[in-house]
Amino acid sequence: MDTILTINNLTKKFGYLTAVKDLSFTINKGNVYGILGPNGSGKSTTLGIVLNVVNKTSGDFNWFDGKTTTHDALKKVGAIIERPNFYPYMSAYQNLKLVCKIKEVDFSKIDEKLEIVGLSDRKDSKFSTYSLGMKQRLAIASALLNDPEILILDEPTNGLDPQGIHQIRSLIKQIASNGTTILLASHLLDEVEKVCSHVVVLRKGEKLYSGRVDEMISSYGFFELKTNKQDELIKLLETDQNFGKLKVEGELITAFLNEPMDASAFNKLMFEKGITLSHLVKRKESLEEQFLQLTDNQ
Repeated sequence: MDTILTINNLTKKFGYLTAVKDLSFTINKGNVYGILGPNGSGKSTTLGIVLNVVNKTSGDFNWFDGKTTTHDALKKVGAIIERPNFYPYMSAYQNLKLVCKIKEVDFSKIDEKLEIVGLSDRKDSKFSTYSLGMKQRLAIASALLNDPEILILDEPTNGLDPQGIHQIRSLIKQIASNGTTILLASHLLDEVEKVCSHVVVLRKGEKLYSGRVDEMISSYGFFELKTNKQDELIKLLETDQNFGKLKVEGELITAFLNEPMDASAFNKLMFEKGITLSHLVKRKESLEEQFLQLTDNQ
């Protein structure tokens, strides 16, 4: 698999504050990667370093084959890491012509990219008349003008209304389906779960998890249980190796599975032990629950 970006033991300090700490991960071609973490977890700093706008303190990163200079590599990268910055009195088309001149790209690319982001019918409208969602889509069109191998987006749906969020997420999936690798930073679990194939979870600059999203949420799930023999049930679950963590909230027991088990088999087992369940629901852990477990353990 072709490697797009390799990050090795990257650290960034701002005085006494360590924004990124000994961070390592690899981005391979053709996937959508999310850097997930709360505000202040080091997501934007990491993107800034690999885009040469923030100086690293230690560690290193390599683009593509490791022999390409960062300056040359960035010609094959499209990025939006700040609010879209276009001339308000100029049309979308005129703004993109300026970007083409800077990137040394043919003007013929403009219509193609405006079509992708769904702005062809508004290409002659002034940027100042655009909604926030349209401005963000124009910024994506601008980042795509040089046909980048990777598109980097920092909090791409920040500040957008639900319709704008849906449009940007659909657009990201569409761009990825055409073979462009995408790296996005987000504090929204929902965004990463819906859009990304891979995730790097950060907290206070440290990596908590790196891997596929579906593997992160491929736990065996949990049972929600109620019975009039609560103490007896808890004792049974605590001694059963099929179960890990238990949570008790009032009458509701939540029992997390260490092994695959279906609800009917569990119900039969409990009945044989003389415990009748008045409530039994099996659920799958969401990315949010996994994320909270990861961050709780720190």
